[in-house]
Amino acid sequence: MKNDGWAGHILLLDLTRLKAKAISTEKYKRWGGGHGLGTALFWDYCEDKTLTDGRDPRNVCVLSASPFCGTLVPSGGGRTEVTGIGTGQWPLSWYTRSNFGGRFSSMMKYAGWDAIVIIGKAEHPVWVDIRNGDVAFMDARTLWGKDTEETQQQVWAKIGMRRGTKSDWKLLRSTIDAGRTTQKPSLLSIGPIGENSVHGALIHDAGNGAGQGGFGSVWGSKNLKAVSILGTGAVHVADPAGLIQARFNTQEKYVDDPDKPDLTSWGGLLGMGAITVAFETPPTHKRRPQACQSCIGGCRTRYENGKHNEQSCQETAWYGAFARRFYKDPTDIGNANLDAARAAGLYGINTYGLNSALPWLEYLYHEDILGPKGKIKSELPWDQLGRPEFAEAFLDCIAKRTDIGADLADGYMHALHRWGREEDLESGMADFPYWGMANHGYDPRSELEWGYGTIMSDRDFNSHDINLHLFWLPFLAAVKAKPMRIEAERAVEFVAERLGPYAKGRTECLDYRDSNMYSEPIAQLVRWMLHYGRFWKNSCGLCDFKWANFFNTNTKDNWGATGSEDAGEQVWWRVVTGEDMSFEDGIERGRQIYNLDNAIWVLQGRQRDLCKFAPYIYKKDVKGFNLGMFPFFFWPTPDENGKWEYREIGSRHLDEAKVEEWKNTFYGLEGWDAKTGWPTRSTLETMDMAFVADELAAAGKLGEES
Repeated sequence: MKNDGWAGHILLLDLTRLKAKAISTEKYKRWGGGHGLGTALFWDYCEDKTLTDGRDPRNVCVLSASPFCGTLVPSGGGRTEVTGIGTGQWPLSWYTRSNFGGRFSSMMKYAGWDAIVIIGKAEHPVWVDIRNGDVAFMDARTLWGKDTEETQQQVWAKIGMRRGTKSDWKLLRSTIDAGRTTQKPSLLSIGPIGENSVHGALIHDAGNGAGQGGFGSVWGSKNLKAVSILGTGAVHVADPAGLIQARFNTQEKYVDDPDKPDLTSWGGLLGMGAITVAFETPPTHKRRPQACQSCIGGCRTRYENGKHNEQSCQETAWYGAFARRFYKDPTDIGNANLDAARAAGLYGINTYGLNSALPWLEYLYHEDILGPKGKIKSELPWDQLGRPEFAEAFLDCIAKRTDIGADLADGYMHALHRWGREEDLESGMADFPYWGMANHGYDPRSELEWGYGTIMSDRDFNSHDINLHLFWLPFLAAVKAKPMRIEAERAVEFVAERLGPYAKGRTECLDYRDSNMYSEPIAQLVRWMLHYGRFWKNSCGLCDFKWANFFNTNTKDNWGATGSEDAGEQVWWRVVTGEDMSFEDGIERGRQIYNLDNAIWVLQGRQRDLCKFAPYIYKKDVKGFNLGMFPFFFWPTPDENGKWEYREIGSRHLDEAKVEEWKNTFYGLEGWDAKTGWPTRSTLETMDMAFVADELAAAGKLGEES
């Protein structure tokens, strides 16, 4: 069989028996790579899909590449999808996903593997040494307790050639250059936080992390410290010349010049890389972009002074606001924040959750509820919050389960209920709007698709498709006092034109007025984003910050790359795999993957009443209460004459009864039972998923036909 874009094999790691086995990829190709591949493997290899604690040894964790990984697909060659039952969610820890960039997935493909399936639990700490087809389980007791940087350095020293010393390097079997390589192994590891089964992250190289889902704690519970991969093979593509030409087309038409960054071109998306996003950085330091493998618009930063160059995204977002209280000089603020970001990476924590957790804990401290004399005892130096020393002490207590770290270990919502602070979910002082997870900054009361997409899935939506085009464009123009590059009506038309097959050309899907908050068009928008994301981004590995590319301010006509004939998603699939699949066909595959996800959630115990927001989302207006990362929200809305404009959306909350009505609409469009939110047999069979319907029926959890 042809394996264009595929390595052809999947590696099964049985930690209980310390055995490795190769599985053919062939039967799983219908699901794409990444998320679809990981979910299909979880379905086949998880013995008990009713599990709701990711730390159960029966949990299955999958690391998946895609056909695009290891190739030159722009912003699609280096992402790794992580799937399995997570930790720290509320009220249950669902089957969930995370992903990270860098080069791990590429090296996995070069070593001959499309995915790695991790089952069981080792008797003692181990790490896995993969060199092409050779797999060894190594004793990790000397690595246990090491931070993520020390772990990588020690593994690199053991595997790679060190000048003037001996090593245990063995020749890799390969047809390419006798298997020799100058590359360091690609490593994915956990830090001390994950080792103690605290809600932690997986860290790759430096600055690449899979935080959401708490997979660091999943690995820690399995006694798995790290996976190291070194490959010397290649990824064969169906049309190499077509791939090169499509990449040239993308770079010439859609990408900014890094020497001439244009901060008003965020609507271009593929061109945003020249901005090299760093949330809190020393503005006096010169910098250049750095990227994941195959990206043509890097969003990370390399600083001239070399200070913590690897930290430039979410890990730099959790501490800057506190640092500004202690320091006046912008460079001092930036350095303090980068010190905290580095510490977070070394410990291996999910920094995203800290965006809501730390302000809430500070509130409890100032109210004398938490502290040396409070009901919630804590000896941490809360009066020093904002200094790097506090960040270190806070992370250390979580890693060691000391002080309040013992209560925070299972998740912030678990601690809230343990402390009897349910009132903070009524008032909104604990800003965890969905599934016990932190507010991403895009509040569901304003950014409708983000909120609805989250309660209809398993974690914060984290899909920036609409967000980067219709929110960030006017937001940055306002903040930077720049003229709008594209007017609201034209922007909405560009996006709506790509919403096939559900809402092609329907601009009402992008109307964020109060009167449209619970509508069928908004339900169709959420469906499109869930299905598009499940395949083209989560399964193909296209970067969330680069795709979808609805419109692009670098092109003369402002059309973006998404769905285009010269550089659209379907083009990459064709030139890599040789399969002629349309843009809409990919979205249909995403619908199948989303339905497979939902079947797992149903087996875990999901029913529609669990899919809801925290109380304050229904009671408190967003404006003047919690604005996340942003001081205001601009969204496109038509006036009474139908003229589209960007207007600030605020001073509103969601109506709980109307949200429930919206869910009826959504479930009906998906072909699910509206009473339960469970899929029906007829819906599953139309997608060739009778095997899923059979398992749900056996569990008594198949939806009733309408």
